[in-house]
Amino acid sequence: MNKDSRRMKAGLVAFVLALPVNVYAESAYDTLRNQVDSLKKQLEEVQESLKNYQSENVSKKDIAELKKEVREAGEWKNPNTLIHMSGYADVGYTDSKDGDGSFNVGTFSPIFHFQYRDLVMLESELEFGVEPDGETEVALEYLTVDLFLNDYMALVAGKFLSPVGQFRQNLHPSWINKLPSAPPGFGHNGAAPVSDVGLQLRGGFPVGGMRSNYALYVSNGPELNAVTEDGAEFELEGIEAEGFGEDSDGRKVFGGRFGLLPMPGLEIGISGATGKAAVTSLENELTETTSSLSNESRRDYDVYGLDFAWQYKAINIRGEFVKTTIGSASSGTTPSPKADWSTWYTQASYRFLPGKFESVLRYTDFDSPHDIEDQEQWTLGANYLFANNFIGKLAYEFNDGIEDTPADNDRWLLQLAYGF
Repeated sequence: MNKDSRRMKAGLVAFVLALPVNVYAESAYDTLRNQVDSLKKQLEEVQESLKNYQSENVSKKDIAELKKEVREAGEWKNPNTLIHMSGYADVGYTDSKDGDGSFNVGTFSPIFHFQYRDLVMLESELEFGVEPDGETEVALEYLTVDLFLNDYMALVAGKFLSPVGQFRQNLHPSWINKLPSAPPGFGHNGAAPVSDVGLQLRGGFPVGGMRSNYALYVSNGPELNAVTEDGAEFELEGIEAEGFGEDSDGRKVFGGRFGLLPMPGLEIGISGATGKAAVTSLENELTETTSSLSNESRRDYDVYGLDFAWQYKAINIRGEFVKTTIGSASSGTTPSPKADWSTWYTQASYRFLPGKFESVLRYTDFDSPHDIEDQEQWTLGANYLFANNFIGKLAYEFNDGIEDTPADNDRWLLQLAYGF
């Protein structure tokens, strides 16, 4: 028993001595395991951060490349220079009381616009026409360089349509004009100037609760034609106011127009011009010759006009008055008294909505220094609008002038006009 007791005590002592070692080993293992887990977690976080960093770098690079591609593509979509072409053309048929009916090609007038940003624009209109003898006539209707100074003003330089009145600068294109012909006095040797070569400031600005527009210009001015029957007495035949590239008399013409829109649909305008002009061409009816002249006496040149336009729903009413006065000259090759040209018209139209038919009525009274050219005209028209820019017109002119002259010749007019 003593022997067994000794063995039990020895085992108990060994167990007690070994117990701290086991406890210490398990504690060290747990600590090491925690450290490994912590390092593993930190490594995973580092790897995840590295992955995100690489992903972010790739995204930024892709975005930069994408922005570059969009910018390069945008240069084509939104270029600095814009090119635009428009215009109009018309064909027709005319049958006068004292003549035979004839088909005709009125005009083909392409219009070009070349714009650089919001800074400058070049605009030009060419006019192609077929003469009665079959010859093709080409003319430069206008060509200007427009510099946009601000929201209210543009500087226009070159050959421009006359801002005197409304018809020439806004209504003369065949697809806009509601009748196949222009009012008497608004063309060659008429009362209203056609175009000028010079500088122009134009734009618009608010006036209280109203709107306004304006045009101020300086130009070379017109040239005058004279005629004589016997070589001793002279008279002014007409005014060539179609934009000359040379100032034949050395004096400039100043003019402009101011328009006010006091209410929606209504515009009232006043315009005028003043300067000097000289005779550059003399027609001798006795010898049937025409000669060019230079250094003739300068004559006063004065123009003034009034216009209005009113639109209410399907009703459109407008009118215009223009008078040109040329002063007298007592010296030079063609001395003659002063002369006046004046014209006025009133026009009313009604669109039969929602249909495409439109009726038009216009009255014009043109007075010149030559009785043979004086004309009173009533024009009755019926239009059909195939589209807003494609119109068919049928009109009849009741012309009253000196008998057996073109001013007294009634006529039918048929026209197809297309704006593009």
